[in-house]
Amino acid sequence: MKKILSLAICALFITAGANSQISFKKLKDKLNGTEESSGSSTLKEEAVSSSASSSSGTAVSSKTTPNFANKGRTWYVSRTNGSGQLGTKERPAKDLGNIIHHLKPNDIVLIAGGVYKSKGSRGSDEINVPVKIYGGFDETFTKRDPWGETKTVFTGVNEYMKLTQPRLYIRTNQQRESNGQLSEGSEVVVDGIVFDNGPRNRYHTTENYAIRRQASPKSGQNPSPESGGVVINASKYMNVTVQNCVIMNTAPTQGALSVQVYKGGKGLIQNNLSINNTGYGIHIKTGYMGSDKSLYPQFTVKHNTCLFNWKHDAIASYGGDALCVERNLIAVVENNVFGFGHMGGVYSHGADLTLNNNLFTGNSKYDFKEINAKMKVDDILDESVYLNQYSDGNESALIKIPVGERWAKVYGNRQEIRREDVDAAVSVSNSGANQLRSMLGLNVQGNSVAMDAEIFLPLITIEEALPAGALPWNGKGCQKPQ
Repeated sequence: MKKILSLAICALFITAGANSQISFKKLKDKLNGTEESSGSSTLKEEAVSSSASSSSGTAVSSKTTPNFANKGRTWYVSRTNGSGQLGTKERPAKDLGNIIHHLKPNDIVLIAGGVYKSKGSRGSDEINVPVKIYGGFDETFTKRDPWGETKTVFTGVNEYMKLTQPRLYIRTNQQRESNGQLSEGSEVVVDGIVFDNGPRNRYHTTENYAIRRQASPKSGQNPSPESGGVVINASKYMNVTVQNCVIMNTAPTQGALSVQVYKGGKGLIQNNLSINNTGYGIHIKTGYMGSDKSLYPQFTVKHNTCLFNWKHDAIASYGGDALCVERNLIAVVENNVFGFGHMGGVYSHGADLTLNNNLFTGNSKYDFKEINAKMKVDDILDESVYLNQYSDGNESALIKIPVGERWAKVYGNRQEIRREDVDAAVSVSNSGANQLRSMLGLNVQGNSVAMDAEIFLPLITIEEALPAGALPWNGKGCQKPQ
């Protein structure tokens, strides 16, 4: 085992305008000066829908079928002032989980700042219709500061038998029309939520240095959820936007931020901070297996910062990438920061991919992996097979990550366990059981070897993590929404 070097240094912070900034101004303009009668909404549905669509470029599809063509209403949620299930501005609900069963297609949910653990502190919300969710409001629902004074934090608790599904799971592909066909079209938006799985994880020491994936019924502890912070499985021809979110301390096999789009749909992932997760920081997926490229899901991934991406476990050979891109989709990936991956930066399964102006830094094995070919930044255009050859401006540089000093020291002192070392430590005893297995032609059994690192996905607090996403690096990466 070898000790990994601490964080790299030297960078110039230059503020650059992310497109997501426009959406906040437009949304705020729509909020100001509006009024509400009893049982109606302050923020008119048409206004928010127009704001979200114009800022993201993912207007509702013309292919929308009747089941998803509902006009929708606006719901209000406040941890501080909420009570009951009316969900109006005067009487907001206390938690999103309390009103999920009321939500209809195209409803809009505005959530005030606070810590939300879902209904009964179960730690997971599942929604089966297309909705638009906006967090980070003050208690008057007229101002937003989602990474500042009015953070909307989705989390949970670690108690035995609590849910281990994604913290927010939107899967509209389960809905069906009356004739039995899957519903299509409409739009999903998730905007301005902090997803923190730290309180949901099980750690093996009081210092919270390493997660455990098994439950402990004796001590009343759940396993660390093997799922992402926000996971969206959309319907055909549905458009999805995830922006201005923070995803941290999650331990999935696949994506911390995961979006699957089916044929004819579009995905926009912009201005998000994904930090300290296993699996993939961002995972874009396809639900279309056909050969018609005009129906391929189309993704835009821009101005995101993905840092400290861990393998699935200490000796795993999978996970640990900032961005994973599946085949049978078209993706434009630009102005992102992909750094400090246990494995690498971008892992493409052979997608129709364009990479422009991305920053790669501190990745252990590679910056870009295409199927099984691993490359550094300077070799991408020379050696890739599927990448758009007009890709340009990608670079590697040493940067300083302004995370909290405490967490930086913990991360810098971690030890990496190599699979080869674990395999070499296994020995086979000449026990009676192994002699019998050998005579029967069965594999003999080796001794067990500890495979858990003392430091693995150590808990990072929101206060320690947010500075890493506050400013971009020379126009690359996310920034604090204004």
